[in-house]
Amino acid sequence: MRASILDSYENGHFREVAIESPYPAAGQLRIRVHASGVNPIDYKIRKGQATFAMPELPAVLGTDAAGVVTEVGTGVEGFAVGDEVYGLAGGVRGLPGSLAECMTVEAAFMAKKPANLTMREAAALPLVSLTAWEGLVDRANVQAGQKVLVHGGAGGVGHIAVQVAKALGADVYATASSQKLALVRELGATPIDYTTTTVDQYLQQYTGGKGFDVIYDTVGGSTLDASLGAVRHYGRIVSCAAYGTHNLAVSSLRCADISGVFVLYPMLGGERRAHHGAILREITRLAEAGKVRPVVDARRFTLDTAMDAHHAVEAGANVKVVIDIATGE
Repeated sequence: MRASILDSYENGHFREVAIESPYPAAGQLRIRVHASGVNPIDYKIRKGQATFAMPELPAVLGTDAAGVVTEVGTGVEGFAVGDEVYGLAGGVRGLPGSLAECMTVEAAFMAKKPANLTMREAAALPLVSLTAWEGLVDRANVQAGQKVLVHGGAGGVGHIAVQVAKALGADVYATASSQKLALVRELGATPIDYTTTTVDQYLQQYTGGKGFDVIYDTVGGSTLDASLGAVRHYGRIVSCAAYGTHNLAVSSLRCADISGVFVLYPMLGGERRAHHGAILREITRLAEAGKVRPVVDARRFTLDTAMDAHHAVEAGANVKVVIDIATGE
C-alpha cells in the first residue's frame, strides 16, 4: 500500500513509499483510509516541536482519520466490515497514522461516521470535536441558558465548540477577527470583534459586567489571562491552549474553576480511550441532527501533496484542511 513516511525530524519532509498493509491485532480494526484531517499538532510533530507525542522514526503520521472497516480484530464488538468510521486514532508515539491507504486503529477510538457527512467532512471532526466536548461537557458541564464565551470561535476547535455549546442550549458568544465574524454568526454565536472591542466593553454589553458562566479559551497567552477576569463568580474557565505562565489571582478571587484539555492523552497514556469513541458517537448524533458540521478548506490535497497541506495549516488555513487518501474521494 502507499504511505507517506517521515524519516527525519531535522529534514521534516515526507517520502512516499510502498509498505505492507497491516493486520489488526486484538481490539483493533483495519480501515481503508479515505481522508486524513490535518491539525496544528500534525505539523508540529513533523517538525520535531512536540516531544510529548513524537513517534520513533521512520513513521507514518496523521492523527484524524475517516475510512471503511476492512477487517475486524478479535474481541471487537459494534463494528463490522464495510462500516464507515472516523476517529482520532494515530500518528503519535507508536500508533500508526492516517497518511496511508490502510491503517490499524484501536476500536475504542472509533465511531460510525455521520451518515450525512462526506469522508472529508468526517475526517475534519475528530480532534477538534473531542477537544470541544471535553472542555464544554466533561470539564465545564455546560447547561441550557448559560452564557458561554468561546475565544477563537472561527478556529478549528472554536468553530466546533460554538456549535456544541449551541446544541447544549447555551447562549453562545465568540471572539474572532473582523473578517471571520460572519462565520461565527452563521455558526450560531453572537460575534465579538476582539480587534475593536475591549474585554470590559463586551462584558458590560453582554453580561451586565457580571461575567460569563463558562469561557472556553482556544488561544492561550494574553487571551487566557483576560479570561481569568471575564468569568462570573463561581464560573468555569476551560483552555486547550494553557501552555504559558499565568497569574490566577483574579480568577481565584472570583472562585472560578479552571481546567485544561489535552486531547492526545488517551492515545499517549492509554487511559479513557473508550471515552473518545463515546464522545464521537455523540458528535455523530449531533451531526446527523444538523447541529454540528465542520468547515472544510476547499483546497484538495493528496498523499503526493501532504507537505502542502501541512504548510497550509501552518499558514493559518480556513478552517480545517483535509488530505484525500482514497482515489476519487
